[in-house]
Amino acid sequence: MCGIFGLRDRSLAPLYAADLSWMARHLAHRGPDDEGIHHDAARSVAIGNRRLSIIDIGGGHQPMRSDDGRITVVQNGEIFNYVELAAELRAQGVRLDTQSDTEVILRLYEREGIACLSRLNGMFAIAIDDAREDALYLARDRIGVKPLYLYDDGRRVAFASELKALPGWTGRGCDERIDLEAIHHYLAFNYIPAPWTVWQGIRHVMPGTWVRITRGGSQTQRWWSLADQRERASAFEPWAEEFMALLDDATRIRLRADVPWGAFLSGGVDSSTIVGLMARHVQQPVKTFCIGFADPRFDESAFAAEAARRFGCEHTREVAELNMLDRWPHVLWHLDQPHGDASFMPTLRVSELAARHVKVVLTGDGGDELFAGYEKYEHFFDRPGAAALGEAEFRRTYFDSISLFQPAARAALYRPEVAAQVGGIDSFEAAAKPWFEEAAHFDRLNQALYLDMQLLLSGNNLVKPDRMGMAVSIEARTPFLDWRMMEFAFRSPGATKLHGGDKKHWYKRAVVPLIGEDLAYRKKQMFTVPVGEWFRRESHDWLRGQLLDSPILGRLFRREPLVDMLDAHRDGRANFTRELRALVALALWHQGACTS
Repeated sequence: MCGIFGLRDRSLAPLYAADLSWMARHLAHRGPDDEGIHHDAARSVAIGNRRLSIIDIGGGHQPMRSDDGRITVVQNGEIFNYVELAAELRAQGVRLDTQSDTEVILRLYEREGIACLSRLNGMFAIAIDDAREDALYLARDRIGVKPLYLYDDGRRVAFASELKALPGWTGRGCDERIDLEAIHHYLAFNYIPAPWTVWQGIRHVMPGTWVRITRGGSQTQRWWSLADQRERASAFEPWAEEFMALLDDATRIRLRADVPWGAFLSGGVDSSTIVGLMARHVQQPVKTFCIGFADPRFDESAFAAEAARRFGCEHTREVAELNMLDRWPHVLWHLDQPHGDASFMPTLRVSELAARHVKVVLTGDGGDELFAGYEKYEHFFDRPGAAALGEAEFRRTYFDSISLFQPAARAALYRPEVAAQVGGIDSFEAAAKPWFEEAAHFDRLNQALYLDMQLLLSGNNLVKPDRMGMAVSIEARTPFLDWRMMEFAFRSPGATKLHGGDKKHWYKRAVVPLIGEDLAYRKKQMFTVPVGEWFRRESHDWLRGQLLDSPILGRLFRREPLVDMLDAHRDGRANFTRELRALVALALWHQGACTS
């Protein structure tokens, strides 16, 4: 786990060491252990790395260079099958000087070029400077576990693992750089969907793609697509056998580390399954971490303790303060963009707990999106009339069901001059419809899951463990997002995932022998805090001040609908928790990004 960054100037104007040092410094939390920069002054290309040392602590320094010095590699993430790839390379006579997964990337690229990406099982953002081609390659893992942002104005190119490491966008006077289309999509999704970012001119490199940057321009190519899968019927027994074998091996290879590791354990089906599989492969007790709350409505710690006892874990639990609103600005600083999801705050808190003991954690992220674990799937697909919708109507209706603000509500918010700029932009057409079209051959549940894999997962849910873990310099690994498991999940028809209101239908049946019926079938509890209640009571005055005094909200939105939402929510006439959460996150983000 690391942070990567770099610059290229197509006009061959000089790159300054001070700029590179500034970028490295703004990624120090992602990589506190080491720093390295490759700077080819003659070609005006530089790539760098801040390293969190996990594998081959002594020998894994980055950048790594080929023997002739013509190829240089940096990466953020881990290649979990590096052991098998290294053995294969050595059998072919290739010399490896380290035990590092980064050197495996370098040697594979020397032999196979950028096509080597398909051989990597991992989470990664990679930069490769190839002087032989005078090309800079940027590549992102299949589903976007690791972030990578790119600015390219035709002459100057800059990239980094986080937006804050791209110079010139934040600070006083940055308002004119805010991308209003991205804010428009934010109000639909509760996060900014890739490839948009909050800043004009900066885009997120899309998952499963590489970008080739030369003096003549840029080329982007997709190297993996989950939509290549086709559903196939199966009986439960062979399905369950394949499911457990894939997840077991995905967990096994994610235990490769030269530092202490553990797991987040909520006692839900996903984290309990991962911890149960971890326990199969180690001699020592698995270190597990959870936070509890005094309010029993939000406290899962009893279930986590039950799972920890079942698997003989070394379990650490702490009771956390429930009201975490004072931590929101710090969370948003690490996120770099507005996010309306309140669960980032408790995720930071459990990350802080784990960071006192380990440098790597395994998590259950991805299980809900792959196997239909959220209640929204049950609510949509089991409601009367859902099956009778035409294809186009189904897609639009599902999108509307998950949207934060409906188009009419957004239009009512905007000031006239803002509405004139963004009012004609349809977030469904721009951000959702292309994914639905890719997934048209799937059944309708899998179409909905595919949309969430491409947007919700990479745009919000994977941002959570990455950014909150990196905030305290720990690495989060996600066995469910092994490419083999993702492809298996989308070969599985929707009826294996949602049946008669039973979410994760076959998955839960398959893990009962491992985790027991109580944990497999316990009611899902979201890892969150009661922000809506605070907004009605003790934090209402704070919320009101944040919304009505915010420069960015005042620039974008009419005051009257904000006041109406605040009053209706406070008085209990409506529940605007999600909408108010998103608006205050935008206000708090702006305070940190544009007024400091």
